[in-house]
Amino acid sequence: MFRPLRGLLVLTLATLALSACADSAGGPAGGSASPSPSPSASTPPVAPTGSPAAGGTSLTVEFLADGDTPSETWMLQCNGAEPAETSDAPDPAAACAVLAVSGASLFAAPDPDLMCTQNVLGMQRAKVTGTVNGESVDRTFSLRDGCEIGRWESLTALLGPAEATL
Repeated sequence: MFRPLRGLLVLTLATLALSACADSAGGPAGGSASPSPSPSASTPPVAPTGSPAAGGTSLTVEFLADGDTPSETWMLQCNGAEPAETSDAPDPAAACAVLAVSGASLFAAPDPDLMCTQNVLGMQRAKVTGTVNGESVDRTFSLRDGCEIGRWESLTALLGPAEATL
């Protein structure tokens, strides 16, 4: 008599846990690509020079393939949603567009009470420092649980794809 009710309860709890993980990452925690943001009326005008305007975005990414030692470094500079010519991030145009819409919220500390799946894609880490729309950011991303994988995937254009290396 209680067996169908127990199955429904387990399914409901699993759905809630997965949706919490997706919400904290700013997008789905699965393997789907993040949607491209649409241009916003509040996007600041693009400065004519190759460096970011005051209050712009200037980030340095240190990629640690083994999780401990920096193996690559790249830069991203944006004037609003447009990348500067000197940007060498994996996809500067897409990264600037995402950051122009979402801002520094993509670099917020994760909720310590969040339940995350225990999926591990690899030991890679990426340390991001600099400013986003004038706000200081300093955040390390990893591929060591479902929530972190989702956060990485929300910034694939800046960090590169979340590829399994195990």
